[in-house]
Amino acid sequence: MERLEAALAKAREMRQSALGAKAPQEVGARPSAAASVDALWASLPDFYLDEERAQRFRITTLKGGKDAGPYDMLRSRTLRAMKEKGWRRLAVTSPDPGCGKTTISMNLAFSLARQKDLRVMLADLDLRRPSLLKALGGTVKSSFWEVLDRRAALEDCAMRYGDNLLVAMNRGPAAHPAELLQSPQTIAVLNEIEAQWRPDIIIFDMSPLLASDDNLGFLGNCDSALLVAASESTTMNNIDLCEKELAGLTNVLGIVLNKCRYQDDSVGYSYGHY
Repeated sequence: MERLEAALAKAREMRQSALGAKAPQEVGARPSAAASVDALWASLPDFYLDEERAQRFRITTLKGGKDAGPYDMLRSRTLRAMKEKGWRRLAVTSPDPGCGKTTISMNLAFSLARQKDLRVMLADLDLRRPSLLKALGGTVKSSFWEVLDRRAALEDCAMRYGDNLLVAMNRGPAAHPAELLQSPQTIAVLNEIEAQWRPDIIIFDMSPLLASDDNLGFLGNCDSALLVAASESTTMNNIDLCEKELAGLTNVLGIVLNKCRYQDDSVGYSYGHY
């Protein structure tokens, strides 16, 4: 355990050095070169999410309101925890496929982006079954995994929603996802992206933990993680197993129970069937 903690500390130290050896900024802080960074974000093509597509992919946080309530609560708790620690990188994963981790990632990103003082980046790192492009639509020239492999620039795979949400997408799966995610080059590229684009929060939509070894060499480079479990399908054994595995790799912010079939009218809004 001491060796693992030392390795995680060394990884964070190297990342901080790549960002200019500055003290960690709080979430929400604006860099001194804010104007040039704003121009960089503004140069990205924007996309529009119509109501029909949002409904089809269960995106309820675009405008707020009753249906956004659970995600807004998750946003506030996540933001508070990350702000207290000076964290930026959040991984969202699940024990198995079908738990709704991508839906959670998208809704959390749109909820965060409604706070206009935050720059939010959502990146598709489920390199075996990428799904952000299918859900959100739009057209990109390249895939995010090609950016990590230094075959393309972030501008070739990213689109912007509003002024402050950047989504990095994949056109298709990567050939060797585990090797790519565990490569030191991938970490170097992410450090460069973070230094250039200055997002306040980066959300990584990761692959399921029990489906492959893709995440094992990467999660140590994230500040924290959320584990998404599906009600009535994810077993307690798998939740316990994955929580322990996550805790050995990064900081676990919590477990999100998704797809609950109940209503709680006493609190003024309904979680309903997701």
